[in-house]
Amino acid sequence: MGTDLARDRAVELRALRRDELDVWYDNLLRAFGGVPESPDERELWFSLIEIDRSIGVWDGDACVGTAGAFSFRLTVPGGASVPAAGVTMVGVAATHRRRGLLTSMMRRQLDDVRAWGWPLAVLTASEPAIYGRFGYGAATFHTNAEIDTTRVRLSVPPGTDDVRLRYAAPADVLAETEALYARHVPLRPGMLARQPGWERLGLLDPESGRSGASPLQCVLAERDGQRVGFVRFRVKPDWEPAGPKGVVVLEHLEALDAAVHASLWRFLFDIDLTSTIDARRRPVDEGWQHLVSDLRRCRLVVRDSLHVRLVELGAALEARTYQAPVDVVFEVEDDFCPWNAGRWRLTGDAKGASCVRTQDAADLALSVRELGSAYLGGVSLVSLAAAGRVRELRQGALTEASVAFGSPVAPWLPHGF
Repeated sequence: MGTDLARDRAVELRALRRDELDVWYDNLLRAFGGVPESPDERELWFSLIEIDRSIGVWDGDACVGTAGAFSFRLTVPGGASVPAAGVTMVGVAATHRRRGLLTSMMRRQLDDVRAWGWPLAVLTASEPAIYGRFGYGAATFHTNAEIDTTRVRLSVPPGTDDVRLRYAAPADVLAETEALYARHVPLRPGMLARQPGWERLGLLDPESGRSGASPLQCVLAERDGQRVGFVRFRVKPDWEPAGPKGVVVLEHLEALDAAVHASLWRFLFDIDLTSTIDARRRPVDEGWQHLVSDLRRCRLVVRDSLHVRLVELGAALEARTYQAPVDVVFEVEDDFCPWNAGRWRLTGDAKGASCVRTQDAADLALSVRELGSAYLGGVSLVSLAAAGRVRELRQGALTEASVAFGSPVAPWLPHGF
């Protein structure tokens, strides 16, 4: 059934039909500035869009709002792969702002996610200030770096010279690189298991998106006849009167151990006619930061990445494990999804967890947004309490819960959606 969103005319929110996809997608592009995509980009996204999980808002024949969801499986602390709705392609026409369209789409979407039986919704935010009011909290972060390779040196660990590197066409070794990616997915919270078709995202290479850089290149790392890592990158040539100052644009790097990791970074540092590595969307705890001689000349910038929303609070907290024993009662506020509001007792450890409703006195008071931020182990409840967003009601409960929720490795989302 459609939803009437305006008093003066029939504005309808409903599920997307396949024959409406072009109009729906064009409205999305316009909401993000109206720059056309290459045919390859459009074809790829059309192949990945899940029509039955997409909604639109229509004013007569005009599409004025879009939102979709991908069927993801997200790694959580403990290594489990949990169903999650990857909220995507959210846009409202500029002619229809401040009329409740976004709120109506978020309402419909979270109700749908709950009906599908998925405990989590996740998104990357073009404007982070928008989604907090719907219960999403920033849960992962990534590092961008601009490394001055003329002044920064690497100190590599033993075994680095045992790794052999060779160029390969990215498409020709896709199966091998995807297998290496898949080995890392259970090891780091925030990573997404590749669903069929998503492997093509890493090969998307429209000339319009290169900003003057080369087509995508790939180097494989091998040791004892086994593939143990890879790097995808571009080179952007540039010159000044004193000589070359090209930029290496790092797109993706995976390595099975420290020596492989160092060998791939050393390769990037040594590419001829370049003086900078532009590394984007890297884990905040990645090991290269401990190999460089001068971190200050790497110009690190940390940005929010994945925002998490607990749709079914109990199921979500039971889906992960906890790095220390925990027994704590949360008093949870959740105005947008009121079925989550109230008191919940979480008990758990490294083997599993239980989260059930309780009438016992609360130990910590917070909103579902804070639980979303802390969920993957990259944001501490202690730091949220320092901002006044978590209140400790039982002495010691904050430290207990904060330690338990932590992760030994920083959560990381390797690519957007």
